[in-house]
This record gives sequence, structure tokens and C-alpha cells, in this order.
Amino acid sequence: MLLPKGGVNWKSARSRLPPWRAVLILLTRTRFLISIAVTGLVVLLWRGISSSAAEMQSFYCYGPSKSPMHMTINEMNEWNAHLQTPVNFNHHEPYDVNSTSIKFVNLNPIKSTPKAAANGERVLILTPLRDAAPYLPKYFDLLSILTYPHELIDLAFLVGDSTDDTLAVLSSELDRIQSQVEQKVAFRSATIIQKDFGSDIDMNVKEKHSFEAQGPRRKSIARARNFLLYSALKPDHSWVYWRDVDIVDSPEKILEDFMAHDKDILVPNIWFHRYENGHDIEGKFDYNSWIESDKGRRLADSLPKDTILAEGYKQYDTGRTYLVKLGDWRNNKDEEIELDGVGGVNILVKADVHRAGINFPSYAFENQAETEGFAKMAKRAGYQVVGLPNYIVWHIDTEEKPGNLGGRKAY
Repeated sequence: MLLPKGGVNWKSARSRLPPWRAVLILLTRTRFLISIAVTGLVVLLWRGISSSAAEMQSFYCYGPSKSPMHMTINEMNEWNAHLQTPVNFNHHEPYDVNSTSIKFVNLNPIKSTPKAAANGERVLILTPLRDAAPYLPKYFDLLSILTYPHELIDLAFLVGDSTDDTLAVLSSELDRIQSQVEQKVAFRSATIIQKDFGSDIDMNVKEKHSFEAQGPRRKSIARARNFLLYSALKPDHSWVYWRDVDIVDSPEKILEDFMAHDKDILVPNIWFHRYENGHDIEGKFDYNSWIESDKGRRLADSLPKDTILAEGYKQYDTGRTYLVKLGDWRNNKDEEIELDGVGGVNILVKADVHRAGINFPSYAFENQAETEGFAKMAKRAGYQVVGLPNYIVWHIDTEEKPGNLGGRKAY
């Protein structure tokens, strides 16, 4: 083939190219399209086989080509060194426990707040009883008019060492109250516990309040309170309200009033009515709610550790400040005073205080027992103990034996 003179140039090269229509016909021929498709399919298959071969390398069996049963320890380690079992973790998958013998209790939602009724907080009312038959009708009359929702209140009683008809009267009164469901008088539940402690203290008013009876009597009452508490307290209780049977008058909103203060332990002032010559003598009843004094501390330091210091008696002059001497029902009922000892006529306690182990010592704790020991124990643990000097709950007039108040007047 001869080249044109002057070499190869664009014009001569273009003249030798096939016309564009001939190229177009070639590209659209069926044979050409099929050859292109076959070529592409071969390329794809080759790439797929190459990729699979690479992935197969991860399943390569390292180690000797023999049964694991015939491998040495070293060969087994070499064989397993390249095997990793995939593990999937699902930390949120629930675990179902179907055993009826397992009970789950969650105390985290149980709170004691100032707006207890609105929050549906449950209250446990506790009353220890001994020879209390005459007082029970009035007790339940006052209980039935409490404005705190009765469906949130549980009642529990401990009857011990009684010689009268306390158990029968209690059962009758509870049946009367719990039958009034439609009138919304009935409470959520009621529990009666019977436990005798072998107490032989005479329940005559003058004798049971005598100085000599105080140590054994307070120990016996403390045991009764603790047995009642631990038998009746349930996980869903937010508050524990201790209420004596011989109260003759108290506000209907007493629970709401007390809860509004949001204190760990709270007591009102306890007075009594006595009518002489047509006049109401407002007597001061409970000398067990007090503020400690330096004189009282020195006295306690001088006593043996197992001696129970009975407050309010001439034998022990403590110089303490008594809640009954500070208040007046005509003044602001919400005034608060920090206390070191409390009486047991009326106590509202946050349930978690009891759950934490603060109970009523039936022995000498810092030379105090029962409710005064309870306050001492609570203070030691860092809980608040508060009294309301102007909030009055009226107790029955016990007509104390002369000398029981150590020369102090009851009014």
C-alpha cells in the first residue's frame, strides 16, 4: 500500500474512514449487540467468581487436616485461633418470670409528699389496745369523719393482755364501719392482731401512770407498737399514723394538716377538757413531748445506761421545755417547734422512717424508751422531729394521781 506524497494528513485519513452510516449499521446489527452482551456477561461472572473466592478465604480451615479428636492441644489451639462465634446482645429484651413463689416489690415510687391525697398515697393507721372497750365507739366515730380518702387508708390494731371485752367490741365496731361502703365510710382494709406480752401492770388510771409503773409499762407498750408495726406495714404505705384510742376530739382534716408540713415525724399538742364549776379547764396532758435541756443531759449522764428516765415525774427533774406549755389553740396552728422527745397519743411518721429501722425501743436507748426513745433514735439518724404547739388534739381527762406531775399543774 502506497502512502500519498507529503505523508499522512487528516484530510487523507478521513477520506479513508468508512462513511458514518456504515458505522451506524454495524453498531445496530444483531450479531454485534449479542457479542457485546456475551462479553459483558462473561466479565460479570468472572468478577463474581473472584469475589466469592476471596470470601471463601475466611472459611479456610487453619490447622492440621485431621479430625479434632486426633489433634494435640497445640494443634487444637492453632485450629481454634481463627474461629470466632458471632454474638448478638439485646439488652432490652424482657425476661419473664412465671414462678408464683417470687414476688417483686418496687419501693422507688413510694413517696411521702405534702399533697398525699392528690397523689394517691396510702396511709396506715395503727392503734395498740389493752382494756380499751369503753373508748372504741368514740374512737371510730372520730375515725369515720376523717376527710382523707378512706379508700387510701388501712387500719390495724393490736389487742394484747386485755381482761375486758376489747376484742369483741373492736370487731363489732369495725364491722359497723366497714359495712358502710356506699356511704364511703369504709376503709381500704382493717387488720386485727392479737399478741399477749404477759404484762401484769394494773390498768387503773392512777396506777398505770404512777412513777413506779413507767419503766415496765413503757417497755411493754414499745413491744406492742413494734409487733403491730411490723405485722401491718405494707410496701405501698407512704405514711404511718399512730393514734391512741382515748382521744375525744380532733380535727377532721388532721391527716391533710399534718402532711402539709412534710416532716419526717410530727406530733400535735395534747390537752384535755375538765369542767369545774361550769368552766372548761383546758388541761395539759402529754409531758412526753419536750425539748432537751442541759440539766436533762447532765441527769442522763449521771444515770446507769439501763435506767429509763420517766419524764414528768418529781423523781427526775430534767428542766426540759414541754410542748404542752408552749401552745394555745387560738394561735397559728401551723407553727413548728423542733423536739427531742415525743408522746404517743398522735404521731404522723413517713413510712420510710420506720422502714429505715427507727422503731420504739423496748429497752433504755439514751435513757429513754418507747416514743421518747423513738424520737431520740430518729434524731440520732438525722430525721426531723417536729411539734405543733398550737394544734390541739383533745385527750380524755385521766385525773392524774397527785404527785405524778412532780408539783406541776395539769392546767
